Parts: sequence; C-alpha cells; structure tokens
Amino acid sequence: MDANGLMLKDEVYRIVGAAFAVLKELGHGLHEKPYENALVVEFGLLGRPCEQQRRFPVIYKTVQVSEYVPDLIAFGTVIVDAKVIDGITDHERGQMLNYLRISRLHVGLILNFKRAKLEWERVVLSDHSR
Repeated sequence: MDANGLMLKDEVYRIVGAAFAVLKELGHGLHEKPYENALVVEFGLLGRPCEQQRRFPVIYKTVQVSEYVPDLIAFGTVIVDAKVIDGITDHERGQMLNYLRISRLHVGLILNFKRAKLEWERVVLSDHSR
C-alpha cells in the first residue's frame, strides 16, 4: 500500500497508461480480444510482466467444478479485464470480485474500450469482502 492507502497504485497507474496507448493506436469499439492482445504487446514493449490466460480452479466443496481464465494478470498481482461494453456496472464489479476471490489476488482493473475515452475502474478485494 502507498502513503494514500491505495494498494498497488503504481502498478494500476502503469496498466492504465498502457491501456491509453493501446486505445490511441487501435481506436475504440473493436472486439475485446484485440485489446487484450495489444495490451500484452504493450506490456512487453515496456518490459512489464504480464500473463495471458492463466488458469485458476473453481472449487465447490473441495471439488474442482470449473476453471476461471482471466484475460491478463499484470505484475503478477493485478487482474486486467478488457471490455467493450456500454458502461462498467455492478455486474462487472461483482464479476471482478469473484475473480479476485478465485485467484486469491486483491486488485482488479476493468478497462472499457467501447468509446474514444477509456473508461476504467479499479476493484479491490478487502479482507472484509472475502
């Protein structure tokens, strides 16, 4: 946590900066996958660690019932979810909280590339949210 109490503030700042660069280059309104793939390229060019499509087991009463595969995990600590939707709502925030619980990470970033202006939200799973 930084002095302002924001968990992974610098990492989130760098991810959002990469997203702005991708949006500037590709424009808005494509499908989600080109933005995800372009973020991987951008992170690589910036020398920033990023994993694409890492798998996490979904466990129900000690039995694996599925897998969760996030778009990206940046810096080994932040789930990055690229979207092309009308707007970020409680639905996406709730999904991200579930993703954070499953992955046991604490910070997620929803990036919406639908419009010319990047929409983004940081979602934090606190110990109280578990």
